[in-house]
Amino acid sequence: MTSFRLDKGGLIDRTTRLNFSFDGKPFAGHAGDTLASALIASGVHLMGRSFKYHRPRGAVTAGAAEPNALVELREGGRQEANTRATVIELYDGLTAKSQNRWPSLNFDVGAVNSLASSIFVAGFYYKTFMWPKRFWEKIYEPLIRRAAGLGHASKEPDPDKYEKAYAHCDLLVIGSGPTGLMAALTAARAGARVILADEGAALGGSLLFEREEIGGVSGLDWAQGAFAELASLSNVTLMPRTTVFGWYDDNIFGAVERVNDHVAAPSPYEPRQRYWRIIAKKAVLAAGAEERPVAMGGNDIPGVMLASAMRNYANRYAAAAGKSVVVFTANDSGYRTARDLKAHGVHVEVIIDARPESKAEAAGVPVLRGRLIADVKGRKGVTGVQLTDHTQIACDAVAMSGGWSPIVNLACHRGARPRWDESILGFVPPDVGPAFVVAGSAAGSMLLSQCLADGARAGTLKGKAPAVPKCRDEAYAAAPLWWVKESQGKAFIDYQNDATAKDLPLAAREGYRDIELAKRYTTTGMATDQGKLGNINAIAILAEATGRSMDEVSTTTFRPYYTPVAFGALAGPFHGHHFQPVRKTPLHDWAHELGAVFVETGLWMRSSWFPRDGEDWLAAASREVLATRNGVGLCDVSTLGKIDVQGKDAGAFLDKLYCNTFSTLGRERTPARFSTSSIAIPSRRWRWARRATGSCCARTASSMTTEPPRAWPRIIT
Repeated sequence: MTSFRLDKGGLIDRTTRLNFSFDGKPFAGHAGDTLASALIASGVHLMGRSFKYHRPRGAVTAGAAEPNALVELREGGRQEANTRATVIELYDGLTAKSQNRWPSLNFDVGAVNSLASSIFVAGFYYKTFMWPKRFWEKIYEPLIRRAAGLGHASKEPDPDKYEKAYAHCDLLVIGSGPTGLMAALTAARAGARVILADEGAALGGSLLFEREEIGGVSGLDWAQGAFAELASLSNVTLMPRTTVFGWYDDNIFGAVERVNDHVAAPSPYEPRQRYWRIIAKKAVLAAGAEERPVAMGGNDIPGVMLASAMRNYANRYAAAAGKSVVVFTANDSGYRTARDLKAHGVHVEVIIDARPESKAEAAGVPVLRGRLIADVKGRKGVTGVQLTDHTQIACDAVAMSGGWSPIVNLACHRGARPRWDESILGFVPPDVGPAFVVAGSAAGSMLLSQCLADGARAGTLKGKAPAVPKCRDEAYAAAPLWWVKESQGKAFIDYQNDATAKDLPLAAREGYRDIELAKRYTTTGMATDQGKLGNINAIAILAEATGRSMDEVSTTTFRPYYTPVAFGALAGPFHGHHFQPVRKTPLHDWAHELGAVFVETGLWMRSSWFPRDGEDWLAAASREVLATRNGVGLCDVSTLGKIDVQGKDAGAFLDKLYCNTFSTLGRERTPARFSTSSIAIPSRRWRWARRATGSCCARTASSMTTEPPRAWPRIIT
């Protein structure tokens, strides 16, 4: 298709051609592609613009943590904004548009904001929009509202259906990589009811793109055999395209299944998405770990991406991120990317290792040890890198790896805090009890053999954990690398919010030393990104600026939702007339016959006014007021709630709650406030009344008539 589509390999179906458009331009990909992989294979890296500076941005990840490649998908009522191109399954006829740019993605007038970047620092809004006061309503607020947001929501009704469902299981496994697979196999073979959920379209996790060896076969072949076995068991439910987004009391998990997001339009007999409430006796979090970027100048230029993402595109999608790649790493993961790219025929210019020593195998690729990239050169694409010693290296793509962060968010949803593990340079999850355990890379186990063993132990509900298949481990060793301070260009921590490495020390100097305050002051880790990529770097920089340890700074609070969930999925079928049940009073049919206009009051439909020909609501209400004051009004309060108070001191108790005296009231007597006797209604107070002849509940006030009432109405209840 293009020179960036590798000639062989990948899990795509090359026999199936899928046509799609991006910003009105036609492209083509294959079944198994994502929107991002198809664009990269077509030589397109520019996919969006940043929020504040409108800088050119491309995909930096290959999964759910993507902060840059956010697009508007579909059209009409199905249009959805801020959809990650890295997880959108390609289908024939897909229509996508870039966001936050005008007049076009290639030429965006908003990029002029970069010229004022020196004043758009942390806290700029708080410092600037306070004065002069009169500017707020007429200038500041309108400008901010116009600039807020990235995409555009559709103004048309959503034509699709959504469902809600419940599931029960003995073991819920979250994540289908090697750890999750081992846990599911162990429990399923013991006869337990197992649910295996993964947000990916294809189950397998990292085994879909990593070159592993398990049980004497490739990791992918081992995974396919495991899935075949699980699919054959009646006590196992496999749930791909399902994101578990929240952990709640009583071991209840919220999940959303994207049933038909991978097609242009769902079948009329199926929902687009399904919201699940899963009640599990035990759950295993096997979500793996997220690779971290490095804060260096120009780390947001299209063509700069995580090392694991670059080998994901090459191994799984047969798409090369460039023709000449520089790998920048502080751990052994970068070497794996260099080897895999070289095996695919992609030229790897050099591995730049921040560590002075490393035992990782470079497969003949040149290595510069103890060196750092200060700046990436280019604007809408990479043209080269400059090291801190001013060495220049030409290239068209950069793979970076600053280490790995266990994905611990679900385990922290009920208040527990993770702890810093210096051995892996990452936060590991807290112990939250035997009903929810974390295993594998999510728990800090970075070797494949450890992940398999963790999975077997986590999946053992009774007895001793079984033996695990033998595998080939890839060594993992890392050195801390958060920020290359010698950088001249902008070094971004939070790509989505345009927060830079320099914002954190500034926040500390201005008194925002707490990580929660610094988050809001700098906007690091906010919005849909939720700090998936940049939070560890931000914490490390803030810790250094304040002279504290990583544990002392700690993380921000983890809350649902780690990845976005559509309102439609949360609402399910309860929308429109089905939003809530409709309750009708005993007088409903009678009022309907008299032409009542009804209003929703809680769950009840209550008559609001009874218009006659040519009357608006005020004329109808005014007529009813006069009729009620000259005659009688009927008010149906059967919709009001009742409180049953029992016991020998019930009357004395109610005396303290209400202005009337209840303790002296005789048995089976109605308090005077609610009796059928005449009740004086203070003038100028709104009152609900209804004509005996069919008047509605009219809002009445003595000021609505020029003459005082001749007699107070009787209020009958």
